[in-house]
Amino acid sequence: MKFALMSLLLNTPNALTGESFTTQEKFQNVLKQAVLAEELGFDAYGVGERHSAPFIASSPPVILTAIAARTSRIRLLTTVTVLSVLDPVRVAEDYATLDHLSGGRIELIIGKGNDASHYPLFGISEEEQWESLAERYALLKRLWSEENVSWQGRYRTPLENVTTQPRPFQQHIPIWHGSASSTHSTELAAKYGEPLFSSNTIHRQSKYTALIEHYRERLAFYGHDPAKAVIGSGAGGAIFIANTTEEAIKKFRPYYDAFHGRLKAPHDLSPFRDLEDNIENGPILVGSAEHVIEKILRYNKAFGNQVLSISVDGLTESEQREQAARFAEEVAPTLRREIKSSVWNDVNPAVETEAVQEPVV
Repeated sequence: MKFALMSLLLNTPNALTGESFTTQEKFQNVLKQAVLAEELGFDAYGVGERHSAPFIASSPPVILTAIAARTSRIRLLTTVTVLSVLDPVRVAEDYATLDHLSGGRIELIIGKGNDASHYPLFGISEEEQWESLAERYALLKRLWSEENVSWQGRYRTPLENVTTQPRPFQQHIPIWHGSASSTHSTELAAKYGEPLFSSNTIHRQSKYTALIEHYRERLAFYGHDPAKAVIGSGAGGAIFIANTTEEAIKKFRPYYDAFHGRLKAPHDLSPFRDLEDNIENGPILVGSAEHVIEKILRYNKAFGNQVLSISVDGLTESEQREQAARFAEEVAPTLRREIKSSVWNDVNPAVETEAVQEPVV
């Protein structure tokens, strides 16, 4: 199994200390997280995209460029690129530029986003989100794979003989499809035969298992081999490891209560009674290292995922370092041995572009 550390740049007061990062301090915190992730042997670092407070993740390509300048090996992910509201020409240009500046380390996870407040900002309705995503993605793929593109659609002005610059550094910039709640995302991923990244955040395991099973069924429908499906998964947006599960629950409870107290949208409301119910039946990773390993293996049996992403946001900086290190040192080695992964197999794309692992099915 391979591992990504990621951040949505949620910037709220610490649930225990009450202390807050300034905007500048939070950006620096994320840069330090990414450098630490590379030092600890994580395979990737991801930056999400949100366009409203308390998130400050409105410009992932800018943040990832700063991370690229401070790292040399780690893959750079978008978790996710909200393509349903973005101009594909701008996306093609920005991320091809980042692809060069990073030496070919960028990978996109695309999606429609989890925050409906961004739709009015970019001039589309929530009802149009899936149609918009599908159209914009079809254009983005053409802009990266073709020159002299002529195109006409609903969500931007027509193009006539357009070749975006720069061309990508990698032969193919890998694309994953973010999946959270709808078969629209699994359908789009299956249609193109491309990897799926399950958010695995709010719901019970059965919800995400059903979406992944739909993805595999539709892969076969479109003529792709479901046995070769490449799947990533989140981990409930939370991890806390302690010497015992009881200690981890005690220390993490204030963070859990504070986070769930902020959730207001119906689709964000937790189906779990409390923290213990989530630990037992939900996605979050809270417990001893042994407990966390067992849970990841259990979820992997249901999902078949080769990649797992975790986040340490919301904790104090010292706790962020401690939790990332404990995961890397006490959990990751066992899972790397137990679960095979075909992605990110130590190819340096800056040296060997043709051999870059493209995680497609």
